[in-house]
Amino acid sequence: MKEITILSGKGGTGKTSITSALATLARNAVFCDNDVDAADLHLILKPTIEEEYIFKGAWEAFIDSERCNSCGLCVDYCRFGAIHPRDSAYDVNTFQCEGCRLCERVCPEKAIHSEQSIRNRWFVSATRFGKMVHANMLPGEENSGKLVATIREKARQIARLEKQEFIINDGPPGIGCAAISSITGTDHILLVIEPSRSGLHDAVRVCELAGGFNIPVSAIINKYNLSTELSKKAEAFLLENEIPLLAKIPFDHAFVQAMIEGKSIVEYAPASDISKRIQAVWEQIKS
Repeated sequence: MKEITILSGKGGTGKTSITSALATLARNAVFCDNDVDAADLHLILKPTIEEEYIFKGAWEAFIDSERCNSCGLCVDYCRFGAIHPRDSAYDVNTFQCEGCRLCERVCPEKAIHSEQSIRNRWFVSATRFGKMVHANMLPGEENSGKLVATIREKARQIARLEKQEFIINDGPPGIGCAAISSITGTDHILLVIEPSRSGLHDAVRVCELAGGFNIPVSAIINKYNLSTELSKKAEAFLLENEIPLLAKIPFDHAFVQAMIEGKSIVEYAPASDISKRIQAVWEQIKS
């Protein structure tokens, strides 16, 4: 069983379009949407949920107004400015609360208690291409890295149970907690580079991150014809760092139309030049 993670460093490069195309081609894979903060692979794979689980997030403090004597000690100790006056007592702003639970420990009246957030969900679903594991993390929630680790482990369990050969992860943008959690222990990173200054800059950061984990990387330059100058710079960077360039994919409105119809580009236009290029990418990844 091999695990492939598609990353880019920034949003909007076409990771999900490439992932869904690979999902169409792979006949023995489990799919995992690691972009738990803004999941969108389900828009194309259209999963039918079979299992649903609660993900316990960060700790949040709550103040019992009946027990609170408004001494203000919690306000003095809170370094995140999360506790504010309300009526004759105090209240906690859960978006500012970092869950350190110090206020709970210093309160002389034991008026503060903490609970883990249970607002987030993750799912095991069936798609027309195979099993998919994905999640729904609400805005402002924490522990995205832990949630990514949770769904990846479930994807591995399913792959072992069903004797699937591949796990294909649709990675998150950036190089933060979710991205680090997405590549830890993965076998290969497929880097999707957009020919823009920010796209190239952030792709470099992903390569530096992957280098720290000694994970092999190969690349696609997507929408390369939007800027031939920056595409050449991306090619030079890949050559200098001995990163295989598997394909250069042009910008095409067929990608947009495919998404509108809820299809991958390979489903929407199987005989197109783009689909053939992606087919070649999949063959190279498999080999």
